[in-house]
Parts: sequence; C-alpha cells; structure tokens
Amino acid sequence: MKSSNTQIMTEKAGSARSVGTVSGALHSAAKRMRKSWGLYVLLLPALILLVCFAYIPMYGVLIAFKNYRNTLGILGSAWANPWYKYFLMFFKSYQFWPAIQNTLIISLYGLVASFPLPILMALFINQMRAKRFKRMFQTVSYLPHFISTVVMVGLILILLSPSSGLVGGFYKLIGQEPPNLMGSANAFSSIYVWTDVWQHTGWDSIIYVAALSAVDPTLYEAATVDGANRWQKMRYMDLPMLMPTAVILLIMRVGNIMGLGFEKIYLMQNDLNIAASEIISTYVYKIGIISSQYSYSAAISLFNTIINLILLVTVNQISKRLSDNSLW
Repeated sequence: MKSSNTQIMTEKAGSARSVGTVSGALHSAAKRMRKSWGLYVLLLPALILLVCFAYIPMYGVLIAFKNYRNTLGILGSAWANPWYKYFLMFFKSYQFWPAIQNTLIISLYGLVASFPLPILMALFINQMRAKRFKRMFQTVSYLPHFISTVVMVGLILILLSPSSGLVGGFYKLIGQEPPNLMGSANAFSSIYVWTDVWQHTGWDSIIYVAALSAVDPTLYEAATVDGANRWQKMRYMDLPMLMPTAVILLIMRVGNIMGLGFEKIYLMQNDLNIAASEIISTYVYKIGIISSQYSYSAAISLFNTIINLILLVTVNQISKRLSDNSLW
C-alpha cells in the first residue's frame, strides 16, 4: 500500500513538472513574441496568404475520391465507388508508364546536369580577384533567369528552326540537310535540360556565393602563407563550406523530382516529339482542363504529390543518417 502511494505521488510530481515545463516554455515564447512583435506583424501577411492559398484549398483533394460535377460542387458530388476508382483508371491507362518514364528521364537528366554547375560557378566566382570583371560576369550570368518562359521557348524555336534558324543556317553552310531538332523525340530532353542550364545556372549560384561569403578572409590569408594554391583553397576550404547548403538543396530537388514544370514543356511540345515530351503535369492539364475530367486529373495529381512526399522523406532520412544535414 505504501509503495502504491509512493508511486502515485511520484507520478503526480512528474505531471506537475511536465505542466510547469510546458507553462514555462509558453511563457518564454510569449515573452519573445512581445519583444519582437514588429517582426511578427511583418510576417502576418505572408502567413495569411499561405493559409488562404495553400492550406484552405487542400479540401479540394476530395475531388480525387468523388464523381465531381460542377453543378453539385465538391461536397455535393457523390463519392466514387470504389474510392480508388480514378487512381485505378490512371494505373490502367496507356499513358501511365510513358508519362512517368518521361518525367523521370527529364528530371533525373536535369538533376545530374544542372545541380553541380551552380556549385562550380560559385567556386570560380569566389576565386575571382578583379572586382569589376567579377561583377560583370555575375550580371551576365544572372540575366537569362529573367527571360520569361514564353520568350525562352520562342528563342529556342527560332534558333533551332531547320529553315531559318541558326542551326539550320550552319548545316546549310556546310552543305548538309538541317535536322528538325524540335521534331525529334530523342533530342527533346537534351534541348529542355541544357537550355534550362543556360538560363538558371547563374541565378542558382547566388545561394552558394552567399554561403562562401561567410568564410573568414583571414583563413584564405593563412592558407596563402602556408603555400596553398587556388585549387587547394577551393577543395579544402570552399567546398566543405558549401556542402551543408548543397545537401539541403539536393534534398529539396529530389523531393520535387516528379513535379517537373509544366509551362516550358507544354510550349515545346508538338506531334512529332510527344512520345518524349508527355509528362505527368502536361497530361493532367490535358485531362483536367481540356477534357474536363476533374476527378481523374485530381487523382493523378494527388498520386504525383504522394510520390514526391515519399521521396522527400526518404532522402531526408538518408541524409540525416549519413550526415548532420537534413530539413528536419
């Protein structure tokens, strides 16, 4: 009996300590918020926009499990029978494997080609000593990022035109028949990826240049005194400094590997390259917006999101085990 009373008292004491800890944490948080209330006021509009445009519309995911009708609305439409009807329809569709395969090919190709280049560019920019040339180089490399997708695709179509483009003119100059590159399914992924590399590498290097700016200049001076050349500084000082940032960005890229952009690929599509350019996002657009099969397109999009989430969590856990860098 005595031991039971002692155990009860111990549990009560533990509960009291837990409540006190939580109360203390809440009081500390409230104190910090009162101290920095101005910053939270500045954060409030972004928080409201996030809730209104990201979280509130999430109830629309119900469309994937319903026989959605415009006149009845989301809540008024009948539930699909079975609930996975539209997911099964996608799995059995003739476009299931081609769309996933094309999405993975272009995404992985883009990841391998474009991810290391901003790191290399940041390393070389950081080693430039002529400040005027450095600023000019950065400006020139950043500018393509601000070209709109529509204009970018227009430039691609003009340059690669077999009749009047730069490539067509070169082939005619050497007496060869110019190829129709935009009509080639085999060339589509390379055109998409390398034009994307040209457009965004300079801009993507900004975050790495910012990370390198945190390196203490006295470390470079000490390395110079010790006889280190530029390559050794990049290898033993700059590259380790960039690794945490690179790992975080890699996790985010892999987590979005199935979320390949829609606009550029859709504008580059034609009947000749459709076998290599039909990806999940363009298929969802055609099924949902053009064909008005809203439940079917919502199911495909939800499936795509779930795959991205699984990839993100998996890669984050792998990174967490192999290193100290992770998103959470």
